[in-house]
Amino acid sequence: MKCPKCGSESSGKFCEKCGSPLNAKRFCSNCGAELSGNFCPECGTPANNTSNTVPQQPAQTKVVISRGKKPSVEYLNALAKAETYSKTMYMSKQGIYDQLTSEYGEKFPADAAQYAIDNMSADWNANALQKAKTYQKSMSMSKSAIYDQLISEYGEKFTKDEAQYAIDHLDD
Repeated sequence: MKCPKCGSESSGKFCEKCGSPLNAKRFCSNCGAELSGNFCPECGTPANNTSNTVPQQPAQTKVVISRGKKPSVEYLNALAKAETYSKTMYMSKQGIYDQLTSEYGEKFPADAAQYAIDNMSADWNANALQKAKTYQKSMSMSKSAIYDQLISEYGEKFTKDEAQYAIDHLDD
């Protein structure tokens, strides 16, 4: 699938190059309405003037309130849980999303989990590095094995770029 943000080909739910959701909803930058075509159905703004649903690593948690509606308690709880997973377990974006929506995990609906991913503050490279250091110290794994574990769909689910960052900075 082609990433709507950077144009690279990726598989899964998030772009392997830039981390953007591949099936992300697009919103009008002028009025906040959800977009499905080339122009906003509410105000007519061209779709290329849309806001991306993935923030560029904000300094703090950003709560988006659109169309005068406050986020639901469900959305805010998913956001709080996502922040906890990121800060305490150093999970990847995909790993957090999957944990939030898992029938064996938090059981949040997909829209609440996506809201959390879109609005949380996380340094995914730092998370990958911390997770890599944990594997190196507690499991005595090689760098190659750590890299594979970080990108595995059955493991940590970091992007290849995030995993490579971790390996490159493992001995810093």
